[in-house]
Amino acid sequence: MAQNLKTGDTVKIIAGDNKGKTGKIVKMDRTAGKAMIEGIGIRERHMRATQFNPKGGKKTIHLGIDLSNLKKEGK
Repeated sequence: MAQNLKTGDTVKIIAGDNKGKTGKIVKMDRTAGKAMIEGIGIRERHMRATQFNPKGGKKTIHLGIDLSNLKKEGK
């Protein structure tokens, strides 16, 4: 990892479908090399009905963006 990115940093996406967008890092997954950006890469996961959640339903999740596709915004 060439950059020292951490939670709370403002970054710009330099590659991919969301190229050019900026956002704040909400969560980092260092083992997978991905960052979750606020408002970008949000999807709905459908949950199966279980004993603890009888109705099932939908859950909003963040998809991670690879750290190589991010650039730290200047100060």
